[in-house]
Amino acid sequence: MQKREQSKVGGAGSGSASAPPGKRGRPIGSGNLNNASGGSGSGADAIAPASLLLGPSLQIHNSLSDQNNKRIVLALQSGLKSELTWALNTLTLLSFKEKEEVRRDAIPLAKIPGLLDAVLQIGEIVRCKLCCFGFGSEYEALDQDEAHLHHGLAPSASSTTSLGRKNSINHHPSEWWFDEDGLFNLDEEGRAEKQQCAVAASNIIRNFSFMPENEIIMAQHRHCLETVFQCIEDHSTEDEELVTNALETIVNLAPLLDLRIFSSSKPSYIKLNEKRAVQAIMGILGSSVKAWHCAAAELLGRLIINPDNEPFLLPFAPQIYKRLVDLLSLPAIDAQAAAVGALYNLSEVSMDCRLKLASERWAVDRLLKVIKAPHPVPEVCRKAAMILESLVSEPQNRALLLAFENAFADILFSDGKYSDNFARILYELTSRPNSKVGAAHGIWGVGV
Repeated sequence: MQKREQSKVGGAGSGSASAPPGKRGRPIGSGNLNNASGGSGSGADAIAPASLLLGPSLQIHNSLSDQNNKRIVLALQSGLKSELTWALNTLTLLSFKEKEEVRRDAIPLAKIPGLLDAVLQIGEIVRCKLCCFGFGSEYEALDQDEAHLHHGLAPSASSTTSLGRKNSINHHPSEWWFDEDGLFNLDEEGRAEKQQCAVAASNIIRNFSFMPENEIIMAQHRHCLETVFQCIEDHSTEDEELVTNALETIVNLAPLLDLRIFSSSKPSYIKLNEKRAVQAIMGILGSSVKAWHCAAAELLGRLIINPDNEPFLLPFAPQIYKRLVDLLSLPAIDAQAAAVGALYNLSEVSMDCRLKLASERWAVDRLLKVIKAPHPVPEVCRKAAMILESLVSEPQNRALLLAFENAFADILFSDGKYSDNFARILYELTSRPNSKVGAAHGIWGVGV
């Protein structure tokens, strides 16, 4: 894939301009399986989720033989509760890796034939039954769906459409979730267990995205991308942990993601196109949940690095800039960092962003406040200064930015860390004036 400079991928808080993009949070699976207080969070030290309490914890190795590979895939496809529990526990432990851990015998789990699809299928079957992974107002639709399934009908495109889901996957007959001893029951406890299976499956997919050896496979796996994008598209009705896991998966894969995959010849399961994918991100960007809108901002900043994604993102540019500027005004430092990181990447690669951002109300003022406060992460302040420097590089912006000349000069003389940036800003702003107003302020071009 042809990309722009990788030095721009990092986003806010990545450590340095040349650093590769960091992963969000930590993989699920550290800690004791018997601890039920886990959850994905966003950047928290997560432990194994409560979904793994469905069955006993297992002592397993960090690698899989071909025979075990097949057994895990078959267990996921079987629908037997004991087999599903074993497979989900095993995959959660195998997919978790501490930050500094090196596994010499590890294999790319996403390369195991049929494994990624089998894990995705678990979540989709539960999705078909639980409608929106919730148990409240969806009971009626849930009961109707389960009634069809209980009579031996597998999910089909027509049945899922009635629930707002257009999924043409050829699942195994779904009656195995109900018709034998040891399977999931139709009562509230059974529904809760199925919910736990969906969360466990989403944790595993998220964990996969932390492994560099899985990234290319997952970023080119249309079924996987359609599933996680549909999850964030339905964020208002989805389980919060599922949405968070889906978001972090996409953010991890974003540097390798080409949105054109949604119009490629690869088999489609949900008929998701590029526009819907970007609309799903925009919905999350506008969310009031801090972890979600921060992740969406970071995702947009990473997607724009690939020039092939630009045609799908630019139609939403006015809304993107406005929302990112709104995030700059929030007191949460991580929201500010995410917004600065995204604006840094966007302004570096898009003249449209540089022109529109300069005219966006409060944008320059809020970037200056990030620097003056200052933000506790120096890299965020540095990128805010570089955004302002990129804005002044456009001649059309100079008249707008001259209004901030005194503020720029204050930082130049009071802050040694960013004095070079603001010396260049003032020089560029006034040394080549394109108006009588600029000519009166041209002194900054002297001796710089």
